Amino acid sequence: MTIVSPSLLSADFGHLAEELDMINRSEADWLHIDVMDGVFVPNISFGFPVLKHVAKLCRKPLDVHLMIVDPERYIDEVKALGTKIMNVHYEACRHIHRVVQQIRAAGMSPAVTLNPGTPVCVLKDIIGDVDMVLLMSVNPGFGGQKFIEHTLLKVAELKALIAETGSKALIEVDGGVNAETGARLVEAGAQALVAGNYVFSSKEPEKVIAGLKRL
Repeated sequence: MTIVSPSLLSADFGHLAEELDMINRSEADWLHIDVMDGVFVPNISFGFPVLKHVAKLCRKPLDVHLMIVDPERYIDEVKALGTKIMNVHYEACRHIHRVVQQIRAAGMSPAVTLNPGTPVCVLKDIIGDVDMVLLMSVNPGFGGQKFIEHTLLKVAELKALIAETGSKALIEVDGGVNAETGARLVEAGAQALVAGNYVFSSKEPEKVIAGLKRL
C-alpha cells in the first residue's frame, strides 16, 4: 500500500489539536512538516516552538521537510522532536553528502528533496546514502498549486536510477497530489505521497487518506 504523509501546512491552525487528533485516528503513515524560512522559499511557515507542541500531540512518525538555507544548523532541534525522517533540499546544501551523513549520525533517516527544475541525475553520487528522495511536483513555498506534469517522467527516471545503483531509497512526491495525480504517480513508481490541501480541505479527511493508501 502507498505511504501517505498529510502535510501540516494545510491544516487549520485555529483547531490544530483537532486536526492532529484526526491524523492520529487516520491511516496516515507519517505527518509531513514543511519548515520555511522566507529565504530559500518565499514564505514562512512555523518554527520549533510550535513544532514541539505538534510533536507532543502527534502519534505518527514525523517527516520533516526543511525548505531553508543551511538546514544542517538545525539537525539537533529536528532530532529533539523525535523526527523519523529529516528531509533537506539538494539546492540548499553546499555539501549535500556531509549533511546526509550528519543526519544519519544523529539517528534519523536522511532524505533529499529536488525542486521541479533540478534534474534527477544530480543524485547519482549520493543515491546510495539516502533513505528517501522527495520530488517536488510544484514549486516549493505554497500549498494548493497545480501539479507539474513533468514530475511523472522524473519519478520514472528516479526509479531507474535507484534500480541501476541498487539503492534502497523510497520515492516520495509532494505537490498537487489528489486521487487522480496520486494514482498516476504510484503507477510511475512513487511509494509515498504528501497531500495537504486535498486532505485538510475535505469534509471526510480520514476517508481521503484511506483512499490514497489504496492507490
